[in-house]
Amino acid sequence: MEIDETIALTQDRLAQEGDSMGELLGHFRNRISPALIGEREWERVLECANKLPITMGAQPFGFELPLHDSRPVADFGVSLASGNRSGAVFEERARRDETDETAQAVSRLFRELEAQDSPLRAIVGRKLMLEYDIGSASGGTDSRPGIFLRPNERTLAAGAGHQDDVGLVVDALVSCLGREPVAEERKNAERVYLAQPGDTRLDSFGVFPSRGRAIRLAVMGFKTQREICSFLETVGWPGQVSAVDAVISRFRKRANIVRTGVNIDVRADGIGPSLGLTPVVKQRYTNDSRYWVDGLTDWDPFLQALGHEEFVVPEKLAALADWTSKPTILFAKTGRFVMLRGIHHVKLVISENQFKEVKAYVYMVLSGALSPDGPAQHA
Repeated sequence: MEIDETIALTQDRLAQEGDSMGELLGHFRNRISPALIGEREWERVLECANKLPITMGAQPFGFELPLHDSRPVADFGVSLASGNRSGAVFEERARRDETDETAQAVSRLFRELEAQDSPLRAIVGRKLMLEYDIGSASGGTDSRPGIFLRPNERTLAAGAGHQDDVGLVVDALVSCLGREPVAEERKNAERVYLAQPGDTRLDSFGVFPSRGRAIRLAVMGFKTQREICSFLETVGWPGQVSAVDAVISRFRKRANIVRTGVNIDVRADGIGPSLGLTPVVKQRYTNDSRYWVDGLTDWDPFLQALGHEEFVVPEKLAALADWTSKPTILFAKTGRFVMLRGIHHVKLVISENQFKEVKAYVYMVLSGALSPDGPAQHA
């Protein structure tokens, strides 16, 4: 069965199970350690999830967990696509309520993705992701989620001449928020792409409307420290490259790092000062059918390496080590579902030339079409 058919079948079944993602998450509270998400913080997650359709459980959803913060807080992320039930909910909201800024932004992107011979769809496909600031919310009045697009249809590999594609995706994200594209912002994003060393790829684009204006770019596939440092110097990252080199060296001594990704913020005036490093313990490709499936012990050496950092909370690290599990069979009103759960990536954040934050990105996804062998468990 094709992935889109699997998602559609699962969404149809989930729609018979309830209405909101809050209802779905309610079944999984006992599977999420209070060290990672506390009771009061869980209520805040549910408050957000109650506004989202339960059909989003058929595509990856999950949490951003700050391992450096003693508070058990989390942000919440979900996926949706034009042409499926989750996407249709946002389109209906956009038609019904012109003041729903998130639905309006999603609807604008969908119109561009569904246009005949859409150049944007030829790059990113029909899927997008939303990230809701809950634990990391600044307390401002803007609660709109971050919006992310990934080049799922066309790999934006270094040296392949895709700079125009980069500019097109940037303009689409900016425009969906109702903002005017800025030529310098687009040029700087294209400059980042052109500076990428061989065998790297531009893996995702994101905007955070509740934060300052910038385009978050994730460049994946760096093989060596020298490649990363040279890249940062070329694009004009304003921080001390030596600080980045020191962090990479530390972790390469402790764990087997296959590749490394770099997250940077592109602005009209250049590159933002914060930097994210994404050590890769298992090479991932978006066109791999098992893209979301981790081995049970893949992350263990890296989590042990994190344990040497004094500012990482030990209780959170221990709870995170138990997150990844085998495909689990769940029983519900409409029959069996299979739940996958794992760690997507961990980000090391360097700001003010100091390594001071670690964030884990964990996922869950349900399928109503798979039936692997395994112990039956109730949700």
